[in-house]
Amino acid sequence: MTRQTPGQHATARAPRRRRRREIRLWGLLGAGLIAGASDDDPSGIGTYSQAGATFGYALGWTLLFSYPLMVAIQGICARIGRTSGRGIAGNLREHYPNWVLQTTVALLFIANTLNIGADLGAMAAATRLLLPQTPGWMWITLFGVVCTVPQIILNHRRYVGVLKWLTLALFSYFASLLAIHVPWASVVEGVLIPHAVLRPSFWLMVVAILGTTISPYLFFWQAGQEVEDTKADAARVALRRRPEQGRSALRRIRIDTLIGMGISNLVALAILVTTAATLQPAGIHEISTAAQAAEALRPIAGEMAFALFALGIIGTGLLAVPVLAGSAAYAIGEARRWPVGFSRRPLRAKAFYTTIAAATLLGAVENASRLNPVSALVWAAVINAVVAVPMMVILMRMGSNPAIMNGFSISGWWRWLGWGATGVMAVAVCAMLLSTWLSGQQSP
Repeated sequence: MTRQTPGQHATARAPRRRRRREIRLWGLLGAGLIAGASDDDPSGIGTYSQAGATFGYALGWTLLFSYPLMVAIQGICARIGRTSGRGIAGNLREHYPNWVLQTTVALLFIANTLNIGADLGAMAAATRLLLPQTPGWMWITLFGVVCTVPQIILNHRRYVGVLKWLTLALFSYFASLLAIHVPWASVVEGVLIPHAVLRPSFWLMVVAILGTTISPYLFFWQAGQEVEDTKADAARVALRRRPEQGRSALRRIRIDTLIGMGISNLVALAILVTTAATLQPAGIHEISTAAQAAEALRPIAGEMAFALFALGIIGTGLLAVPVLAGSAAYAIGEARRWPVGFSRRPLRAKAFYTTIAAATLLGAVENASRLNPVSALVWAAVINAVVAVPMMVILMRMGSNPAIMNGFSISGWWRWLGWGATGVMAVAVCAMLLSTWLSGQQSP
C-alpha cells in the first residue's frame, strides 16, 4: 500500500475545499440570483438588442452604471422582506394609505400580465425559428402550462431549485458572443466612456434600459421570496423577532444580490455587444423583438450564434414568466390578506395559485388579441421605468421606517445608493420628456 506524503495530502484536500466552497456559495444564492436572471427576460432581450442595433456600443455604459443602483434597490427590497416578515404589498397595507396600495397592485398586475404575454409570444416565435413547421399558438399554450404547473405541484424548496438551475440558460448568450468577431476596444470604450445625445430616441432607449434592469416586479419578487424562506425554513425567522440572525442574514442577502445583479448586467451587455457587432454593421437598425434579433443574426453570424440566441430566449422566458406571475400573486394576495406563498399547499392558498394561473392565461390570450406585443416591448420597459420612480420612493421610506425595520433600517451606502437609483431613474425620465419636447419645438 502506497502512503501519501503531507504534500500529496494537501494537494488532494484542495479540490475538496474548492468544491465545498462552491456548494456553500450555490446554497447562499436564491432570490437575488433568480431576480437578476429573470430580469433578462425575452422583453429585456428585445430592448438590449434594439439598443445594440441602433446605437452600437454607445449605450454599454448604462449597464455598468446601473449595476450598483440595481444592487442597492434589490438589496433593500430583500432586507425589508427578511426583516419585517412581510412582502412589499403587506407593508404597504399596514403602513400606507389604502389608495397607494390598491393603485400600486393594480398597475403591477397590468404591467406583469402584459409582460407575460410579450414573453410567451417571444418564446413561441423563437421556437418557430428552430421548428418552423409548428404553429405558434401550440407553443404559447405549452409554455404557459410548463410555466404554471410546476409552481402549483412543487414545494417551495424544490421549485426554487428548479428556477436556480434555469438561470444557467443565460450562459447561452456568452456562448453566442464567443461565436462572433467582436472589436473589444470599441466595447471597452462604450462601457467606460458615457455617451449622451440630446435626441428623443436616445433618451427613450436609456429609459427603456433602466426600466428593463430596474423593474417593479423584481421588487415584489425578491421581498416575497425572503418572506417565503422564513416560512419554509423553521431556522429562519423575521429579523424583527430574531435580531441575532441579522448579521448572517444580511451577509447572505448582500452576496446573493451582488452576484445575481452582476450576472444580469453581464448577460445584458453580452446581448447588446452581440447585436452591435453583427446587426449594426450590416445596416440592421430596427429590432422590435428578441426573436427578430435571433433571426437577423442567422445570415450574419451563422447558425451557431443564431441557435444559441434563440435557445436563450426560450430558457430565460421559462424563468421570467413564473417570476412575473408569482410577483403579481404575492402583491394581490398580501393586499387582500390571502394566504400566499409556494410553501403553502394549493388547497390552502387557492386564491394565490389561481392568480398565478390567471395572470399567465391572460398573457397567453393577449397574443390572440389585436394588441401588438412587437411595438409594445420597448414602450413596456419605458412605462416600467416611469412607474418605478414613485415605487422606489416608497421603498426608500419603508427601508428607513423604524416601525417596519425595527433596528435594521437602511443606512450608509445602502441609503445613498438607493436614493441615487431613485434620482437617476427620475432624471432619465425627465430627460426623455424634455428631449421630446425640444424636438417638437424645433420641428416646423
